[in-house]
Amino acid sequence: MTAPYSVQFHNARGRLYAEEKTGESSPFCIRSPWQRDRDRVLHSTGFRTLQYKTQVFLNHEGDFFRTRLTHSLEVAQIACSVARNLNVNEDLTEVIALAHDLGHTPFGHAGEDALAEAMHGWGGFSHNVQSLRLVTEVESRYHGFDGLNLTWETLEGLAKHNGPVKKPCPWLVEFDEKYPLDLEGYASVEAQIAAICDDIAYHGHDLDDGLRAGLLTFDDLEKVPLLKTYLDEVRALDWSGHAPLERDQRLRHELVRRVINALIGDLTENSLRLLQELAPQSVDDVRNADRPVVGFTAEMAQKNKEIRKFLYAHMYRHWRVMRMARKARLALTEIFSILSEDLRLLPSPWREKALAKRDEEGEAASRRVIADYIASMSDRNAMEEHRRLTDLSVIV
Repeated sequence: MTAPYSVQFHNARGRLYAEEKTGESSPFCIRSPWQRDRDRVLHSTGFRTLQYKTQVFLNHEGDFFRTRLTHSLEVAQIACSVARNLNVNEDLTEVIALAHDLGHTPFGHAGEDALAEAMHGWGGFSHNVQSLRLVTEVESRYHGFDGLNLTWETLEGLAKHNGPVKKPCPWLVEFDEKYPLDLEGYASVEAQIAAICDDIAYHGHDLDDGLRAGLLTFDDLEKVPLLKTYLDEVRALDWSGHAPLERDQRLRHELVRRVINALIGDLTENSLRLLQELAPQSVDDVRNADRPVVGFTAEMAQKNKEIRKFLYAHMYRHWRVMRMARKARLALTEIFSILSEDLRLLPSPWREKALAKRDEEGEAASRRVIADYIASMSDRNAMEEHRRLTDLSVIV
């Protein structure tokens, strides 16, 4: 039995489209609704594409750097361990963690910036909203509906895992009118866990990748108090039996796992305290609270902020990363511009969909289809599409 403030079978709100043959109405169903959600996400085209989407390094820069897929798996692993310790719904936590980045463009945040600028004045673009669009509209796998028809609780988690949505974009307003997600309140404990474990995962693995790529050095990390604490700890171990390169590799892993463990431990203990203070008796008590119930202590939140600030200055703004980001923005901007000038250049079935949307709803709707098309690409797809559209030597 999970805690009373967790999402449970008896207080679940179901799916937008009824599926009479799923057996979910029975308490003896083999899979819970959120296990079914997880399986639908894992089998989706969008999830598979994450394998070749940028986290920080472009896909072709190395086989051992994180991608959006490996990042999502690491978020899910961390989030499930926290959910277990808080005694809430692990299945729901897992599917939100796995699906939270489905809407990311190729080339990471550089690609998102390019699409956001291209869609300015046409409804905008956000990877968080795009994740919700993908699982409700863009995926086309089922006979009776578009999207994956995930449960209300999973959609709520995707829509507001970062907190109440104060200024929803036009598309989200329209979707909320059709299927209200209570945007003004907090999400479930499970969604809050997935959101903050996203930070823990990417701070840990970006440190790992940055050191592996040579963008960061161990000496650089001494500028961050929390990192220095654990760096001093692992440096003090007996490394006499290891060659220098092997020592640095093991030292890196020992450091990163200590940092992740410290963040998880603080998050778990403090969240238990916050839940004890609020004493919610239902998931709605969590949604109606005036503050999040999952979070770090003030001291650890500051240390986590210092890690983020360090990574932005020394890794995300590193000249090598910035060069690739600029090329990525230029490529996606050019793809969008070319396709928006002539919808007939889109491949089928995107072409037919864009033309129909333009005729029925206007130019903004057709541009949204182009944004969906580009966002669905992997890094490799986007690079090939740019060549096909701009390079005369490439046979289409």
